[in-house]
Amino acid sequence: MSIFLADEQSHSVDIADLHALAEVVLAEEGYPKEAEVTLLLVDESEMASYNERFLARQGPTDVLAFPVEALLPGVAPEWNPSSPPLLLGDVVISPEYVGRQAEEMGVTFEDEMALMVTHGLLHLLGYDHEEDGDADRMEGRERELLAKVGRQRR
Repeated sequence: MSIFLADEQSHSVDIADLHALAEVVLAEEGYPKEAEVTLLLVDESEMASYNERFLARQGPTDVLAFPVEALLPGVAPEWNPSSPPLLLGDVVISPEYVGRQAEEMGVTFEDEMALMVTHGLLHLLGYDHEEDGDADRMEGRERELLAKVGRQRR
């Protein structure tokens, strides 16, 4: 997998763990090694800027996902080896926000960061949580994927 991880903030984060988790999520969802995704870690002010510019919402949030393609959950698209890499999109996370959120919920920072990476990637892969049934499916898949790397979903 081509996972580009840019850390543009100051909160301490285990980049290698996040990268490995992203590889597990994409592989378990059946995506080819030629799939490309970007994970961007930003501070809260930058996250608030993304949230306002792209979603017209005020203030920071934990994770945002910007898919390139409209994909179906649980269905990896056909990919031809002679084609360009499969671009999936970008996941933007604010570790500072996630840290505060983890503390408020009584979970570890590492588990909450793992959830945000998994959640964001699943959004790129077509999962959503707008409807109850879709939310149940997405949350169930998050639990399964996180368990594979020894993490828990709150």
